[in-house]
Amino acid sequence: MTIHSDKLNQTSKSGFHYITQGFKLVTLPGIKRFVLIPLLINITLIGGAFWWLYNQLGVWIPAIMSYVPNWLQWLSYLLWPVAVITILLIFGYFFSTLANWIAAPFNGLLAEKLEAKLCGKPSADTGMVDLIKDLPRIMKREWLKLVYYLPRALLLLLLYFIPGIGQIVFPVLWFLFSAWMLSIQYSDYPFDNHKVSFGEMKRTLGQDKLRNLQFGAVVSLFTMVPFLNLFIMPVAVCGATAMWVDRYRGQK
Repeated sequence: MTIHSDKLNQTSKSGFHYITQGFKLVTLPGIKRFVLIPLLINITLIGGAFWWLYNQLGVWIPAIMSYVPNWLQWLSYLLWPVAVITILLIFGYFFSTLANWIAAPFNGLLAEKLEAKLCGKPSADTGMVDLIKDLPRIMKREWLKLVYYLPRALLLLLLYFIPGIGQIVFPVLWFLFSAWMLSIQYSDYPFDNHKVSFGEMKRTLGQDKLRNLQFGAVVSLFTMVPFLNLFIMPVAVCGATAMWVDRYRGQK
């Protein structure tokens, strides 16, 4: 009866739940030190990038609005905030992806240590030499994610340049796409630690797509929010690792 209840409880947990768990898990004793390097990388890159973006918005918004046809100019008061959201979505995802490339070995290590703690097992004594040995495999995995991402992102970007319709539809589709990609990005660390192939990971996440879209959507929103976006990387790694332990670990 208890086992059945535990499984039911895990099944009912939403993607939002795992983000809230991530905020708690980054503060666990024995985990905090593995959060530090991903956190510093994210603060340096995302903080600097968004400071630069703030100074560029005055130039970029008029340029984007120039693609709105004259017959839709009367909607400019609605399309202007859409243009701002569009820039934040693209910019936030681009720089969070870049930060994840740089931090990938440390994010994988964080996922490994947290999983061991959540499962009540001693973690492997992983040092810098082990991280360096794993770099080729980790970078190959990041490359696979990029290859999956680029053609789909370019196709969506082309949609933006369809006058009128593109500027309205694009932000919605881009947000959903970013949510899916961020779910893949952060869930991949615990999956890759267990040598689950990229294709199999996508299929597994796709069978639980709503939960993973919820998770990725919250990460995407936090990526656009000043201050919160500085801390979201290790939080998302911890949340995705908790979801792996609850939902996917027993299947592999």
